[in-house]
Amino acid sequence: MNEINVVPYIDVMLVLLVIFMVTAPLIQTGSVDLPSLGKASQPPVAPLEVIIKGDQSLALRDRGKGDAELAVNRTELTRLLQEAQKKNPQQPVVIAADKSVRYEAVLNVMDELQKQKVAKIGLLVQPGR
Repeated sequence: MNEINVVPYIDVMLVLLVIFMVTAPLIQTGSVDLPSLGKASQPPVAPLEVIIKGDQSLALRDRGKGDAELAVNRTELTRLLQEAQKKNPQQPVVIAADKSVRYEAVLNVMDELQKQKVAKIGLLVQPGR
């Protein structure tokens, strides 16, 4: 008559139970930062759009004031961004570059935005078809 010895299986299960009990408190749980009711009722701020054209000229578009482009150079861009950040430090800025523009030009503009301490920087892309 053959019998199954379950004692080794019980030992393995108890060791696994101890391992899970020790490691469970060490696992960090993800937290979701939900908006409160007061914040959700405020309309989102329209982003400023820095446009880098194919010839590497710059333009600035404020989506909150319409779709008119303002041709700027680097010093004017810096001045306008400083003014916008004084009014609203959390206003997002997106970079819209022509696909023929070198990556270095985009990085230079992004570096300038970071020097101006812009908190929210994004890249504007066109969805694929």
